[in-house]
Amino acid sequence: MAISADKPRPHILVAGCGALGGVIASDLSKTAEVWGMRRTASAVPPGVHPAPADLLDPAAVARAVPQSPDIVIYCLTPSRYDDAGYRAAYVEGLNNLLVAIDRSSLKRLFFISSTSVYSQDDDSEVDENSPVSPARFSGQRILEGEQLALNSGIPATVIRYSGIYGPGRGRFLQSVINGELNPDSPGPYTNRIHEQDAAAACVHLVHRALQGQPLENCYVASDEEPVRLDEVVGWIRQQLPCQPPAADGRRGGRGGSKRCSNQRLLNSGFRFTYPDFRSGYQPMIEALRNKPVS
Repeated sequence: MAISADKPRPHILVAGCGALGGVIASDLSKTAEVWGMRRTASAVPPGVHPAPADLLDPAAVARAVPQSPDIVIYCLTPSRYDDAGYRAAYVEGLNNLLVAIDRSSLKRLFFISSTSVYSQDDDSEVDENSPVSPARFSGQRILEGEQLALNSGIPATVIRYSGIYGPGRGRFLQSVINGELNPDSPGPYTNRIHEQDAAAACVHLVHRALQGQPLENCYVASDEEPVRLDEVVGWIRQQLPCQPPAADGRRGGRGGSKRCSNQRLLNSGFRFTYPDFRSGYQPMIEALRNKPVS
């Protein structure tokens, strides 16, 4: 969805311009003036204005925020994977930004969240209306950040992503190759989304906001095929030479067993480039096959 050429380019701040945030910022920079906030200015993608700041430093955030943004995307990940690290990333950093941001022309805040806020472990389907009661601190802090965004007084949309994979995010693929997974059969349901689709989903919703089209306050962003872990592992083993699964290899998933529904996102007009794990992993597998032997 294109932004009208006869209007000034909208101003967008991507707070947390790392792996996913950087792709989102780059894509949006084709039709908007985009600022990327992260500690290291040189790591902000080309075509995106650097806004160097540590989101945990309120004074630095106040100096770096651009004037009168139309859209703010909060896309931070923890620097430490303990309770304090998650609280800092999803709650404290967002609070610092909300204090500093100029709200005069702000149309919408997007909070990048995770399907880890769901604790279902019974193969059930979950959507935006399903109960959220995360058992682990990581999901609890992410949910706290969601609530802070939704109660900020700014129109806000939460995007709950399932497991993001893609080039540069090949840890799962490598673990199968190394024989580190030995899943039960049937294994738990798993959910994922290719990084390209993850960025495109956010860009799609941002464009809808800029066009003044209605948005829900929450979207689940996951591909079209929830699939059992043993099926994914078995398919990868058919595509590439892999080490035999270790007897003590990981047998289950880390996020319960649930099937994430993306129907609300599809109803908004979004379409996937990689609708299932096979189409997403195939180019990564081809790249491994064609990698020169050193």
